[in-house]
Amino acid sequence: MKKFNHSEVRWGIIGVGDVCEVKSAPAMDKIPNSTIVAVMRRSEEKVKDYAQRHGIDTWYTDAQQLIHDPKVNAVYIATPPNVHLELCKLAAEAGKPVYVEKPMARNYAECLEMIQVCEKHEVPLFVAYYRRALPHFVKIKELLNVGHIGDIRTVHINMKQVVEPEIIAQLENNWRIQPEISGGGYFFDLASHQLDLLAFFFGDIIFANGLCSNQAQAYEAEDIVVGSFAFENGVLGTGNWCFTTSKSAEKDEIVIDGSKGQIKVETFGKGEFTVFKDGKEPYHYQVDLPKHIQQPLIESIVSQLLGKGSCPSTGITASKANWAMDHLTSKKI
Repeated sequence: MKKFNHSEVRWGIIGVGDVCEVKSAPAMDKIPNSTIVAVMRRSEEKVKDYAQRHGIDTWYTDAQQLIHDPKVNAVYIATPPNVHLELCKLAAEAGKPVYVEKPMARNYAECLEMIQVCEKHEVPLFVAYYRRALPHFVKIKELLNVGHIGDIRTVHINMKQVVEPEIIAQLENNWRIQPEISGGGYFFDLASHQLDLLAFFFGDIIFANGLCSNQAQAYEAEDIVVGSFAFENGVLGTGNWCFTTSKSAEKDEIVIDGSKGQIKVETFGKGEFTVFKDGKEPYHYQVDLPKHIQQPLIESIVSQLLGKGSCPSTGITASKANWAMDHLTSKKI
């Protein structure tokens, strides 16, 4: 990769929608040696409003103008997945590091194109799988690495949500359930986080197989997925995702079973998890999560660009979640 010859990361953001209100963008102005210098959205009214509310002087309605703004030396793509590949290519060709929202793209093939274009132009590619940097998930990884619950045997994802999940921002145009934009349904939006998190714990997913269906016919995309997967370290896993359950059946749980105990954690809940060990009282671990949930990951990106550290979520690591999702949804019934 080319050396980042700047003392400050000056962000240009493409697509300042909901995710940029609290989760991500505000953190860029709170991190040392990091600042937002320009934002872009196709709607002039909306981008001007965002810029004024967040104290940003420069705004555009054209992505290429933002990318080629000489003040911008890193690009954050915060759009829906259907334009991630196109915008990533433009930023990479301009020689600017790329930070892109998740899922990384609509499918694994698009992910590979993004990786290749960034490698060709020698710019780093980061992806917003920010759970890799949140303290309670980092703590779980530490416990797994030291064998706190013994040798890991299995992991199970159990995700049940109503037709309009409360854990997802409700938008006027719900692109998350439009496959031509998102790649699939809520599975692609939510399971991508879960599969990437497990890859953070156990290494690459090397096998995945599953079935999917559109049972409720409430929208075009699949609304139920079941499957199995395996990791490079030998851990086997299963998943069951359904997005048309009753309110009473809602569930967000990952269960990790080891030879000496078990860990239960929510992917989208608070900063907490519980450890169960034979002959001992359950141990509950809890930390406060940052107001701007992406801040720890963005800090790692800034650190890497300035030559002081490394980011745990790259294009290569993130693409594996898309690979697994492609396989888990390859058989439709």
